[in-house]
Amino acid sequence: MTSRSLRSVAAGAVAVLLTTTAGCSAVSGGAYEMPLPGGPELGSDPMTVTAHFKDALDLVPQSSVKVGHVDVGQVTEIRLAEDGHSAVVEMQINDSTDLPAATTARIQQTSLLGEKFIGLLPVSPDPGGPRLEDGASIGLSTTTAAAGIEEVLGALSLLLNGGGLGQAQRISRELQQLNGGRTQEIKAFIRTVEQFVGGFDARRDDLVEAIDGIDVLTSTLAARTDTIDKALIELTPAISQLAEQRADLIEMLAALKKLSDVSVTTIDRSADAMVQDLKSLEPILDQLARSGRNLPRSLEILLTFPFPDSVLSAIEGDYFNTFLTLSLRTPGTTTLQPAPDASAPPLLIPPTEGLSTEGSSTEEPSPETGSTPEPSAETEPTTEPTTEPSTSPTPSVETSAPADDEQEVTGR
Repeated sequence: MTSRSLRSVAAGAVAVLLTTTAGCSAVSGGAYEMPLPGGPELGSDPMTVTAHFKDALDLVPQSSVKVGHVDVGQVTEIRLAEDGHSAVVEMQINDSTDLPAATTARIQQTSLLGEKFIGLLPVSPDPGGPRLEDGASIGLSTTTAAAGIEEVLGALSLLLNGGGLGQAQRISRELQQLNGGRTQEIKAFIRTVEQFVGGFDARRDDLVEAIDGIDVLTSTLAARTDTIDKALIELTPAISQLAEQRADLIEMLAALKKLSDVSVTTIDRSADAMVQDLKSLEPILDQLARSGRNLPRSLEILLTFPFPDSVLSAIEGDYFNTFLTLSLRTPGTTTLQPAPDASAPPLLIPPTEGLSTEGSSTEEPSPETGSTPEPSAETEPTTEPTTEPSTSPTPSVETSAPADDEQEVTGR
């Protein structure tokens, strides 16, 4: 090859280099903005989605964005977040990609030494729920990064260089010593632990319900902190009083013990007599039960004594008016009798409807002949009680030759 040919090749190479450099400088983002052959199909109007990561690792622009290991987009920009501690990754996704709004992002690696890419994983498929749209942002709490080969080799180096291998050998040696001659005990212990864990697993729903109940209880107590504090403050004087009276309380409890012993002894000694007394009451209670309604009806007069309960219908307010005709006699005089047409019952006699007359006698005792009447004073009402003066004629009282010392008194 002549010198002229070498100059031509060199000039062509310089021209190609200058053209490439000019093309790269013409793109605002440098070489990362240049499209790569065989990249993902973004469509005519791709979606822009932003994801926040704690560490972007060695992820670079133009990295793939995949859903189920299928390319659906690419990374367009990686920048530092405003907090200065996390990374913001901006990516473009094909507009035909249908993802729910609850989607997580994870930085993964194609192989052990392969390139990084972002995998999008729906949390739960929900066809009717909200969708991932243009301008959406995936938060820092829903993004993760897979362990890199550097982290794996670093952990392996720590183990192989004595960081944990010596401890593993010691643990294995101690386990062998513990197992020596105690195989059956260890098996029984493992079976017991298995049953215990199985019981917990069977009561899992109950445990969850109990934990939820404790959560509700703690929330209620937290909402009433002021009330609890006030109660504890007010409880302090009461506790102080109890502490001051501790000796008296102990003495009282000792006295109660003595009283209990005496009561038990008394009851034991008088048990037979008490049972006999109760048996003696049996016929009395039986007769009271047989009396039925007669006993309560006969006691109605006690509530309105000296008037029957029928007089309550004539009372308005806390008083009432009545006319009384009293006949007073002295020894040797004649008793006045009501007229034959007087049908009204005496004022103080209670109603007799529904009362049993069994065992009673309606015959009047016959006066003894030749007997001298004892001095007595009788009060015989002759008119019915009324709340106002009545216009009906008052039953007349017939007498024959009243004695000189008999007096008739009319009062209101």
